[in-house]
Amino acid sequence: MKKWLRQNLLYLALIQALMATLGSLYASEVLKFAPCVLCWYQRVAMYPLIPILIVGILKKDKNLPLYVFPLAIFGALVAFYQVLLQAGFIPESATPCTFGVSCTTRYLNLLGFIDFPFLSLLSFAFIIGFVILYTRLNSKR
Repeated sequence: MKKWLRQNLLYLALIQALMATLGSLYASEVLKFAPCVLCWYQRVAMYPLIPILIVGILKKDKNLPLYVFPLAIFGALVAFYQVLLQAGFIPESATPCTFGVSCTTRYLNLLGFIDFPFLSLLSFAFIIGFVILYTRLNSKR
């Protein structure tokens, strides 16, 4: 199992980034949900992870976690901020969403807490987790 994880964790991170990217594009381009400013920041952090992970995997770049972590952590922080904002823990007046769609607009609400910012936070958390686990498993070699 350890060998399989060591060989495939970066692929799992790539699959997660692809799913998140395709999901956000589907929501905005097919379902016509307009992304807010915070959603755009999360996209800016997620979309480049795909080519970064692909190139890093193909080149077997040992420094790949150094390229992935800053974007994934930034995206997770923005998503966490938006989750808190939509939950009412942060006042709407403290948002950068001064034009366009409000950052508190909920296009999706499953089980009362699953919405796009929550799914984004989960995606970034999985990517961070996969890369941390990859780093730990490969540093012991």
